Amino acid sequence: MSEIPAKATESEDPSGGARSRAAEEAAPADMWQSSPPGSIYDYIKVASFSLSPGGLIEQWSLRAEQLFGVPAHRAVGLDPIEAFVDPDLRSRGQRKMAEILDGREWTGVVPFRMPAGEDGSRGEEGMAEVYVMPTRTAEGDKAAVCIVVDVRTLRSMETDLAASQAIFGQSPFGFLLIDTDLRVRRANTRFASIFGGTPDDHRGKSVHDYLPRAEADRVSATMRRVLESGDSITDMHVTGFVPDSEERRHWSINLYRVHSGSGRPIGVAWLGTDITARREAAREAASARRNLALLNEAGARIGNSLDLETTARELLDVVVPGFCDLATVDLYQALLTGDEAPPKLADGSAELRRVAFASAVSDAPFGGSGERVELGAVHRFPFNSPCADALRTARPQRVPAEEGGLVQSTLAVPMVAHDTVVGIVQFARTKGSEPFGDRDRDLAVELAARAAVCIDNARLYRREHERALILQRSLLPPGDPEASGLDIACRYLPGNAATEVGGDWFDVIELPGHRTALVVGDVMGRGLRAAVAMGELRTAVRTLALLDLEPAEVLSALDEIARGLGTPGGVQQATRAARQPRDADLCEVYLATCVYAVYDSVTRRCTFANAGHLPPVLVEPGEAALMLDVPPGMPLGVGGEPFEEVEVELPEGALLALYTDGLVESRDHPLDEGLQAFVQALTDPSRPLEDVCDHVLNSLDTRHGEDDIALLMARVQGLPTESVGDWTLPREPRSVGRAREYARTQLLSWDLEPLVDTTELLVSELVTNALRYGEGEIRLRLLLDRTLVCEVWDAGLVQPRRRRARDTDEGGRGLQLVGLLSAAWGSRRTPRGKTVWFELPLPGADSPLTDPAEALLSLF
Repeated sequence: MSEIPAKATESEDPSGGARSRAAEEAAPADMWQSSPPGSIYDYIKVASFSLSPGGLIEQWSLRAEQLFGVPAHRAVGLDPIEAFVDPDLRSRGQRKMAEILDGREWTGVVPFRMPAGEDGSRGEEGMAEVYVMPTRTAEGDKAAVCIVVDVRTLRSMETDLAASQAIFGQSPFGFLLIDTDLRVRRANTRFASIFGGTPDDHRGKSVHDYLPRAEADRVSATMRRVLESGDSITDMHVTGFVPDSEERRHWSINLYRVHSGSGRPIGVAWLGTDITARREAAREAASARRNLALLNEAGARIGNSLDLETTARELLDVVVPGFCDLATVDLYQALLTGDEAPPKLADGSAELRRVAFASAVSDAPFGGSGERVELGAVHRFPFNSPCADALRTARPQRVPAEEGGLVQSTLAVPMVAHDTVVGIVQFARTKGSEPFGDRDRDLAVELAARAAVCIDNARLYRREHERALILQRSLLPPGDPEASGLDIACRYLPGNAATEVGGDWFDVIELPGHRTALVVGDVMGRGLRAAVAMGELRTAVRTLALLDLEPAEVLSALDEIARGLGTPGGVQQATRAARQPRDADLCEVYLATCVYAVYDSVTRRCTFANAGHLPPVLVEPGEAALMLDVPPGMPLGVGGEPFEEVEVELPEGALLALYTDGLVESRDHPLDEGLQAFVQALTDPSRPLEDVCDHVLNSLDTRHGEDDIALLMARVQGLPTESVGDWTLPREPRSVGRAREYARTQLLSWDLEPLVDTTELLVSELVTNALRYGEGEIRLRLLLDRTLVCEVWDAGLVQPRRRRARDTDEGGRGLQLVGLLSAAWGSRRTPRGKTVWFELPLPGADSPLTDPAEALLSLF
């Protein structure tokens, strides 16, 4: 092992070979065996050479050749001072050489420089620690042996030893040096502090002594692969336990192969870091991100519908299976039946209905607290149950798991909106899933609160929707309307629960002279506001219709009324506001469209006026349906524009249809397409009118629920000629008697003898008034339909006015008598004057006839 020349070695054994042989006999058997590669000399660069008595290099070892880069044949015979020492230091080196050759030992650090290369290049410089030992030659001359060590290598080894000491004694990371048999050769202090004992106690152990079997097998296979391939492994996660603890720990380990100085693999280095806290933090962060994503999803998906049950199902669609495995929603039965909300903190015993259930593992609803409850069933929670406690306190409760059941963890979370409990949600996780923690509980409360607000909003909306619908239906004609000379059928379809009630309406108003007003309108807007405005306009239409105004005049008056709806001061205030600049008009605007038509069953003529509404549709017998060309005009509430009238003669059996835009327009079907489909649906008007209505609604897209739908259909059935008596009388006194005669004859032909006396008396009064106060010719007309109507026409413009006669007055009781004996009476303007009429019920009707004698006596 030593590089000291043999000659020098022998000179150091004055006792000859006897003592050496004795030492060889006493030495252990393995002392003189060759050291395998990897000894300390592989790392320390040690060289030797010998000096002759003259101070010249006499022997030059192989390691000296490697250290100084000079072969032996060049070095032997050289003066080491002249060859390797800088010229500035040679004098001092010569003095030291003289001392050495004088027999003195010397140790020191000497700077040296390699001899110049054969190509003349300057040699490298270095530092060498030299140990010089005096020797003697065989002739007894003084010589020396020099042992040389490269100082740079020593400094590097010192640094490596310090780093090794830091790793094994000071490193905060666990470090193991594992040999080729995958056993611990050395462990550092940090590793021993975690797994117990001293570092020396871990020598010879394997990973199976520290990790569970499956994990240890995986790590052993990885270390074997690193040892064989040389490929390093970084950030390999390992799970196990430490002594005296049941907490599962996580480590991140790095594995790399370790080599000897000669490059031979001697084992694997293990560097481990405890990442349990980091894994827990990452897990918490992932849980927070998941919860945030769940809340974002809940905000996007819950509350898209204004239906209570749908909102509950939307909640469960979000939480199953992302948050829990099973879930149910129970709402108070009072909410679902339309009653007011229960008290803010009920005692938990009120009836609830299970409105939603979702499961990722089973189709059967879990029991939760108490007996199993089927979907849709009405039930109560036991008073002492966790669910009842949650309803009472408005705080979440944990529900104990049933032994042997599927569920291991359940949260009962009350649904609280505006300090009111509206129901309860149960979230459950099955065995094998992680039980609910505090963070999960907080998330469940937030999810339930969001759903509760949406459910409470849906409850409030449904209540308003139902009230508006009740108001709207109360303002529509009750039952099937009846009209003289018309067969009427109508339909009204409100929008679905997701849309507010609209302002669509229709009406059938009986007018004097067996005439009928047909009205269809639509208030722009939705909700209770639109329904109230619709009611006001419908009432105004009926009032204006009783005044027997022309259709255009009715719409003009309605336009004024609509402008006054949004103004506190009414119509006059709205008129003054209309004259102000637009910026000053801060009143609420009400707009509506309307079609008003008056049909005369005697002439079968119908007069239309339109305020921005869709055109009426007419189907004549044997002809295709067509839309009537009625000038649309401006919507009601705009003001400033007159309305035009169009008069159309309707043939017998013709079909007239009035409707609102909800019938022919939706998001998926534009207006033109809907109108064309509506016209095409009226292909067989001869069918019963009710069947025609149903056919139209079934043919068109009427189930979109986006808007209300109003449909009014009328089939023309004109008054027969034999039911009309019409006479013209001259302006002379005897026309009164002639009028009574005409009336008597006509009534007898109609078998209405019980009405003869009353009719004669009233006809006499009206004709007498026409002679006294009217102008031009007098016309008498009797109309028989569901009632008997008598009309007296003249060219005078002055309307009769009923007054109460005093006891001393001789006249003035004619109109009072008409009012007493008739079911109804009145007057209306005509293009050529006026018409005064009265109406009598037919015999056998619900309204009994008034005795004329008693009526006359009651006047006095």
